[in-house]
Amino acid sequence: MKKIIILAVLGMFLPSISTYAQEAEIIIKTTAQCGTCKKNIEKALMMEKGVRFAELDVKTQNAKVIYNSKKTTPETLRKAISGVGYDADEIPADVAAVEKLKPCCKKGSPCRAGD
Repeated sequence: MKKIIILAVLGMFLPSISTYAQEAEIIIKTTAQCGTCKKNIEKALMMEKGVRFAELDVKTQNAKVIYNSKKTTPETLRKAISGVGYDADEIPADVAAVEKLKPCCKKGSPCRAGD
C-alpha cells in the first residue's frame, strides 16, 4: 500500500518538474511608453501558449518573459508584441495595429511612463 501511495504522489509532481526543466527567460526591447502600453504588451504575451510570466518595465521599455521553450519561441513572443502595435527588438510594429493604438501609445509620442 505504501508503494502505491508513493507512486501516486510522484506521479503528481513529475509533470511539473519536467515543465520547469524547459523554462527559459528572455528580455525584449519594446517601444512601450505608458501604463496602457504595459497592459497591452503583457496581455498579448500572456495569451501566448507556454508563457508563464510577462512583465514590462515602462521606464526601460524592456519586457521580461518566462516561458516554456517547448511550447513557444522568442520569435513568436516578439511577433505577439509587434501584433499589438509595438516594436519588439528587431521586429517592427505591425502598421495596422499601430493605427489602433491611443495617440499616447504610438512610438515617438511625448507621453511617458506615468500617463
